Amino acid sequence: RPGDILPSASVASGNRRILRGVLSSFALEEAVELARAVAVEVAGPEAARTDREARWPEAALRALMNAGLGGLVLPRSVGGHGLGLRALAQVCETIAEQCASTALCFGMHQVAAAVLAAKATPAQRDTYLVPIAAGRHLTTLSLSEPGTGAQFWLPQTTLATLDGGYEVTGTKSFVTNGSHADSYVVSTVAADPDAPPGMFSAVVAPADTPGMRWVGDWSGVGMRGNSSRTLELDHVRLPADSLLGEQGDQIWYVFEVVAPYFLIAMAGTYLGVAASSLTLARDHLLAERHDHTGRVLAANSILQHRLGELYAYVERTRRLVYQAGWEADANSVDALPMLASAKAEVAACAVDVTNEAMTLAGGIAYRECSPLERNLRDARAAHVMAPTTDVLRVWAGRALLGLPLLGE
Repeated sequence: RPGDILPSASVASGNRRILRGVLSSFALEEAVELARAVAVEVAGPEAARTDREARWPEAALRALMNAGLGGLVLPRSVGGHGLGLRALAQVCETIAEQCASTALCFGMHQVAAAVLAAKATPAQRDTYLVPIAAGRHLTTLSLSEPGTGAQFWLPQTTLATLDGGYEVTGTKSFVTNGSHADSYVVSTVAADPDAPPGMFSAVVAPADTPGMRWVGDWSGVGMRGNSSRTLELDHVRLPADSLLGEQGDQIWYVFEVVAPYFLIAMAGTYLGVAASSLTLARDHLLAERHDHTGRVLAANSILQHRLGELYAYVERTRRLVYQAGWEADANSVDALPMLASAKAEVAACAVDVTNEAMTLAGGIAYRECSPLERNLRDARAAHVMAPTTDVLRVWAGRALLGLPLLGE
């Protein structure tokens, strides 16, 4: 419901029935209601503990998968629901209103699922897509590396042909759902020794593959439940069918699949953080009153004005995100600058709105472990998560000028 600034206070009994009985296919509105049911009943009550203990939100993610949302963006031919980027944005927003870490983990699963589906072989379809759609398999991306910074599309992880298969060696950083997913989409240098410089490939590695080692625990300032860990791949042996698409397809995957799905999933997630902060600020103004006058804070015209400004900020950002999803679903020529701008605008919106909501709420919001304090820490990740806001602004400008995204 685009006009709402308040999440549902309770979940209707009809939604609970839907949650227990997974639908074979559903429309956008049903997907959002399912997500809201899980978010309110499972993710929300555990959000503070997820943050405090840096605990991966397993219960919420499993509930989302069991509710049939794991295959949200997968084609119906494999049991998915065939919903697009607009749906992904709304579902991630709905989850993030209750727990941003859960939304981030869920969004990364959806991005990786879209990558696996883009050029899936029959074997990959049966091994990965069908179980994902059935809620039995969680996947994620492993693209970033310590030495390439925000330029995650330039992997240094090597891929060598060996005994009819492949051998992968390298280190991946900030792997969301790290050590908890059932499979990992890994970017590498192309294996063909005659491949020109800058040719990269992508493979999928099951979680139980020998040679994969997790290093350190995730301890971030915010998004503390996402288990964003470092993965070391030490001469990891993979069968030939682990290659996604053809050798050299990694750049295609990054800009045709990863970029749109990732940007919209993250835009939806941080939009949910902004919406949550707006709701918390409104609730505070309605509930608190001055003892010496007996008047609620909501009666103060200055505070009314400031809340109205925040509402407009969230709503215009929401419209941009939703429209970007629609444009991408329609393969519009305007999709690229809109997607890049959507994530950049949401990053600013989430930080600004949460910061101002904390000011409106006063000292009570500045306490450690308050919901607004958690939102502020979670929101700040939006600017530094690659592609960073600065990179996205450049991409939008280059797209508008008809220039290659990665040019000088």
